[in-house]
Amino acid sequence: MAMPRNSSPKPSTPARTVASHDAHPLRGNVMSGDCISRPILSHLTNRWGVLVLIALLDDTQRFSQLRKRIGGVSERMLSHTLGLLIQDGMIERRAHDVLPPHVDYTLTPLGREAALKVRDLADWIELNLSVIARSQAEHAASQVRVQTNVA
Repeated sequence: MAMPRNSSPKPSTPARTVASHDAHPLRGNVMSGDCISRPILSHLTNRWGVLVLIALLDDTQRFSQLRKRIGGVSERMLSHTLGLLIQDGMIERRAHDVLPPHVDYTLTPLGREAALKVRDLADWIELNLSVIARSQAEHAASQVRVQTNVA
C-alpha cells in the first residue's frame, strides 16, 4: 500500500522521549523535531561518523591509524566525532597503562550493528555512483538552462 507524499509511517510503539529503565524498550520518533534520536542519527550519519564507523569495522585502531585511514579528517574533527560516538555507546575508548601512553578505539556491539548499516549505505552509493553522477549532471544542465532563460 503506497503512502501519501509527505507522510511518515507511524512507529509500531508509542514514541517516548525520556530514558526508560523499565522492561519497555525506548522507541523514538525521528520525524518529531524534539525527539532525542535526532542527534544520535546525526552522529551516525554525518560524513565523519560514517567513515569512523566503517574504518573500525576491520579492527581496533589507534587515533593516528584512524586519521591516516580517513582521508581529509582533521585531528580536531576526528577527536570530536570519536567523543560523540563514545557518548552514544557506539565506540569504546581503551587507555592502556603503558609508556608512552597508548589509546585505542573499538566498536561496541551496538556500534558494530550501526557500522554494518552505514557501510551498506556507503556501498550502495558507490555501486550507484554512475547513475547519481548522471543525475547530478542533468540537474546542473537544467539549472543552467533555467538561468539562461531568465537572463
